[in-house]
Amino acid sequence: MAKTSSLKTELHAYSEMYSYEKRLQTFADWPFREDCLCTPEQMAKAGFVHCPSENEPDVVSCFFCLKELEGWEPQDDPWSEHVRRAADCGFLGLNKDFGDLTVAEFFKLEQERLCILIRKTLQQKMASFRDEVELVRKNLETLFDPKDQIPYQTSNKRESA
Repeated sequence: MAKTSSLKTELHAYSEMYSYEKRLQTFADWPFREDCLCTPEQMAKAGFVHCPSENEPDVVSCFFCLKELEGWEPQDDPWSEHVRRAADCGFLGLNKDFGDLTVAEFFKLEQERLCILIRKTLQQKMASFRDEVELVRKNLETLFDPKDQIPYQTSNKRESA
């Protein structure tokens, strides 16, 4: 049940990120501020959400295609980097402001975004499952190492007449 509510939370949180202002709010601790191309404003305009980790303070994710980028330099242009690494992103294909979308256009975009999110979630779960299977396999090999086994002997030997 907790995993389902986590997915619902993630679905809701990223659906709010259609808003430039909401995306911009995520860049409170963004390391690049002045005299650079990748300011919080430019990052948010390019569709990015700041999602730092302890080891990677400059990780961003597109709210739409979920492509994660890190290793930003002050001269990096967010739009160019997004196009170069995720050219098929539906957000990049918008030819008008989000507020000018028709309801039909919004639902089409949202359907595409949800498919991407579900696909990414399934890929993560499958990778986690493969890792778990590999760990169990290694544990079983350790427990049942053939060189540690006693050879099987039958107790019913036939006597020749």
